[in-house]
Amino acid sequence: MTPRSGKFSALCLALSVGGSVSALAPVAPALAQAGTQSAVQSAQQAEAPEGITLSASDKAWLGKIEKALNSVTTFQAHMQQLDADGKRTTGIVWMQRPGQMRLAYDPPTPLLLVANQDKVVFRDNQLDQTTVIPMDRTPLGLLLRKHVSLADDVTVTGFQHEGGLVQVTVVRTSSPGDGSLTLVFYDNPVSLRSWSVVDAQGRETRVTLFDVKSGITIPAGTFTLPAQPE
Repeated sequence: MTPRSGKFSALCLALSVGGSVSALAPVAPALAQAGTQSAVQSAQQAEAPEGITLSASDKAWLGKIEKALNSVTTFQAHMQQLDADGKRTTGIVWMQRPGQMRLAYDPPTPLLLVANQDKVVFRDNQLDQTTVIPMDRTPLGLLLRKHVSLADDVTVTGFQHEGGLVQVTVVRTSSPGDGSLTLVFYDNPVSLRSWSVVDAQGRETRVTLFDVKSGITIPAGTFTLPAQPE
């Protein structure tokens, strides 16, 4: 596997279901294998994930966070990504709920992520590789729902409020092995600062937002999916 291929695989897995990057070659079969492994892991997990005990104050903050997330249907922001290997990349992210996101990396990084039509499509123009993952298998899918909930079918496994920031970590209750999603918010006013995804092997990818503009009109075609393998 080339170094570029490894980085692309790591990105796909960090945003989807997790898996051993060292075992991936090539990308598309690896994602299918990772999905199978994740399904097996989920099937073997007889116990539900262990949630934390939330105080009345914690629950009130979760309500504020849900309200803030659901009040925003569109946004655009500059972003910085830090992957599990410590590599920093930058780009622009657009989101339109429900179900649409575009993450375009600045040159020379040749990666593009587009979420739409209940799928997430990763494109590496340098390697000429495209990978497609079902939206409901990605932690990011929790952010893109029509109604974002921090209860229902997710379990809160971590909560912290200090230094003007509120941090909450969640997993899908039915498949905690798919990975966790951590959301970090400014507390006044409540607004999304960053998110991070930890895969089944504990590899973390963090995206931090800057210059966020919400409630904007996003140009038609922004969420057009890249051409996909037959």
